[in-house]
Amino acid sequence: MVINMKASGSVFKYGDNVDTDVIIPARYLNSSDPAELALYCMEDIDKEFVKKVRKGDMIVANKNFGCGSSREHAPIAIKASGISCVIAETFARIFYRNAINIGLPIIECPEASRGIENGDEVEVDFDSGIITNKTKGTSFQGQPFPAFMQKIIASEGLISYINNK
Repeated sequence: MVINMKASGSVFKYGDNVDTDVIIPARYLNSSDPAELALYCMEDIDKEFVKKVRKGDMIVANKNFGCGSSREHAPIAIKASGISCVIAETFARIFYRNAINIGLPIIECPEASRGIENGDEVEVDFDSGIITNKTKGTSFQGQPFPAFMQKIIASEGLISYINNK
């Protein structure tokens, strides 16, 4: 089954080891409301993020994105802020799993991580794994999402996917 999932938006670029404490600072963890968490997303690494992010935008980072604590709040805050996809050279394993579980598309692609800059316009085709930097006219081959992962993401997360079955 091909779902034909795509994402397109402007990029916010970050470096190595972006941990869950800068994605959503611990001082805001007294809430689990996605809309409230989105208000503070990336606050400790990028004060302008919440003012500039638009629905469909993407985060591109280098190595070990989402390291640190295993809190689900981090991918929830990113998704609720409007981010349609996170591309990184590598992800922390627990963050990767949490992102898929809550329906946030993420792709590991070292070449894209190095070839995409802040502000670039990027499109991702999740069926083929092709990441296109429309600003620079370059493309990168990421790992396509297996059909079952696309179904989870299309269902807005694992729990919704299971409830809909």
